[in-house]
Amino acid sequence: MLFKQQALLRQKLFVLGSLAIGSLLYLVARVGSLDRLQPLCPIDGRFGPRSQDEIPLRALQFKRGLLHEFRKGNATKEQIRLHNLVQQLPKAIIIGVRKGGTRALLEMLNLHPAVVKASQEIHFFDNDENYAKGIEWYRKKMPFSYPHQITIEKSPAYFITEEVPERIYKMNSSIKLLIIVREPTTRAISDYTQVLEGKERKNKTYYKFEKLAIDPNTCEVNTKYKAVRTSIYTKHLERWLKYFPIEQFHIVDGDRLITEPLPELQLVEKFLNLPPRISQYNLYFNATRGFYCLRFNIVFNKCLAGSKGRIHPEVDTSVITKLRKFFHPFNQKFYQITGRTFHWP
Repeated sequence: MLFKQQALLRQKLFVLGSLAIGSLLYLVARVGSLDRLQPLCPIDGRFGPRSQDEIPLRALQFKRGLLHEFRKGNATKEQIRLHNLVQQLPKAIIIGVRKGGTRALLEMLNLHPAVVKASQEIHFFDNDENYAKGIEWYRKKMPFSYPHQITIEKSPAYFITEEVPERIYKMNSSIKLLIIVREPTTRAISDYTQVLEGKERKNKTYYKFEKLAIDPNTCEVNTKYKAVRTSIYTKHLERWLKYFPIEQFHIVDGDRLITEPLPELQLVEKFLNLPPRISQYNLYFNATRGFYCLRFNIVFNKCLAGSKGRIHPEVDTSVITKLRKFFHPFNQKFYQITGRTFHWP
């Protein structure tokens, strides 16, 4: 009998203890959210003097959840009007390159409380059918934001599609353009790896990288292979420079973004004339994933999709050497045009 009473007492104490801990955690979260409500950080820099209807940065950060609900289509027109929300055309676009780190860059820039990202690739300027739907269709694909926020979208096919520079120029000739690049041979192999994985999921066979990258008839680099063509960065950039001055482009080092993201993000903040807000607090290394993950606040963290960081297949070293030798003169010209040297082999 005594044993049963003791067991019952221990059970009650456990329940009371759990309730106490739960209450304490709630209070901590509540205090944190109240702190985030304080308008302590006005938008400055590119936005000029603060106006009466300007939203402080801390308030913008606090209302991310609200914007998420609006993006899901759960808001009424009255709620949208009440919160002064709009769907704006992008003031900056990540135009490429494929497998350079465009998704990572977009997600990391979204850490900034004055940046709102389009969640999906719109493919407006590179898709004739979408482009025919008109600029208003494109704007309606943008997320809700406050007037002083910057909307950014990314579609890496823009960089290599011939019609895109002129189309974007017609929309906004002063838009800011972001290009993220990796060492060209590594990028080409990563491109191949993504396609290979898709084939394997469908139980389809696929050629080895060496057979695609090297022309079997000439034993030279196969420039008809899309993964190779995409890595000739200077050829594509020259087409863009017919419409936009080099000052409207910012080149991001995709390899460095993986290993040391903060300095690269700070350079982008400066390019976009944003007040510096992304800090080391927002980025933490996940040893299991081998990548940096994102910390928005004490509650909300986010890691990139598991498909990031695929293991590349082994490629014959002679093919790698041939590709690097092929890309070398194009890389030198790319450094000269952009004013940024990457010391690629």
